[in-house]
Parts: sequence; structure tokens; C-alpha cells
Amino acid sequence: MSSTLKLGAENNMAEPDSDEIRGLKLFAEMEQTQYERLLRASYVQNFPPQIELITEGDNADFLHVVLAGTIDLFSRWNDREVSMATVRPVSTFILAATIRNGPYLMSARTLEKSRVMLIPSEDVRAAFDEDNAFARAIVKELAQCYRVVVKNTKDLKLRTSLERLVNYLLRQKNRTGSFEFDLNMEKRRLASFLGMSPENLSRAFKRLEPYGVKVSGSHISIDDPNDLETLAKPNPLIDDYTT
Repeated sequence: MSSTLKLGAENNMAEPDSDEIRGLKLFAEMEQTQYERLLRASYVQNFPPQIELITEGDNADFLHVVLAGTIDLFSRWNDREVSMATVRPVSTFILAATIRNGPYLMSARTLEKSRVMLIPSEDVRAAFDEDNAFARAIVKELAQCYRVVVKNTKDLKLRTSLERLVNYLLRQKNRTGSFEFDLNMEKRRLASFLGMSPENLSRAFKRLEPYGVKVSGSHISIDDPNDLETLAKPNPLIDDYTT
């Protein structure tokens, strides 16, 4: 069972949590009175692993803020399931459904013990209508999310499965700043995220051995990234999620 904490005058959010949320671009510039109003209406919950937080098709009752842990965004159709994205602290999901007052297009579940803040969607929409700075921040975040979706679509449609895997590994190398790193998700989820079957992922890793890629469990080592870049041809208009 999860534990629930109602935010309010008597049970305030822990100061580090509040500081991290206020530091998010989405909330950083909003009026203090509006920010405090959102906090008073919100809850913080602790969830064990493998708990489904939202289900696609349901109404978007809350905006979620991940304070600790890891969340898997996924979708199901016709007895198939695919991993769409991974959410880590401190960040929000799923903002578009909240603003549009529409159904969730993805489901979400915890991958590990997680701490999540739930902000009622109607309060978020009210603040959007009343606070210009908050509204601008929402538009900017939704624009960035749209650009990430376009890049992911280009990755899936323009590249082979091997090219998608290599570019993923190069992005992880750049993220960690090291030629050795651990995959940040289990291989089955990685295969789903890359649009591959687990068997195809295993074969793709073997095909990369001549390029100096060594795999031991979830640990990856790369001898020469230049060989991989020649193979995969990374492109910032696909692989740089910050632009």
C-alpha cells in the first residue's frame, strides 16, 4: 500500500522536495501565491515497484511530478505492449493531457520505489488561465516535448534497428561522459523502446562486437566510439534532446 501525505499548513512538503519542484522550469517563474495554491491542493505519495499509476484512456485527473524513483511510460494495443519513455526525478508527466483535459495517451508504472507528487489537473488549468508566466512555461515545455516526439519518430522511421541501438549507446556515452556505463533500463525494456524484439536486440549486440562494443549483463564498454559514429551517423536533429 502507498502512503499519502496531504500538503497543507499542518503537513508541509519537506523543504528539499519543495525547492526541487520550485526549481523546475515549469514552476520557477510562476507567482508565489499561485505556486502555494497548487501545493495546498496537492498530495505526495510513496509507491512500491510495479504499481500502475495511470492507465491510458482514463481522464487526466492529476499532473504527476516524480520526486524519487523511476517511472515507465508505456502503451498497450492488441495484446502488444511498448515502452514509450522513462521519467526520472525531478520531472513531470503527462502535461498535455492535463492541459487539454483529455484522456491519458499512455500508461505509467513505477519501476522502483518512487515518490510522486499529484497536482489536481483542474488546479493546474486554473493557474494556466491566471498566471502568464506559468502559461508561458507550459507552452515551452509542451513545445520541447513535441520536438522530442518528432526526433523519436525520425529515429524509428529513418534508421535500422542496429542504427537505433548504436545511436542510443552513443547518447548514453555522451550522457555519462564515459566509454563504460550501465544501461539505464533492463534489456527487455530497451528492446521495446527501440522498436525491437529482445531476440533482435541480443543479435544486434553481437553484431557490434567487431566494432569494440562489449556487453556484460547491463554493463557496456566501448573501445572506439569513432567506429560506432561511422556506422550510425549520429545527427543532432535526431539525437540531441536538448535542442
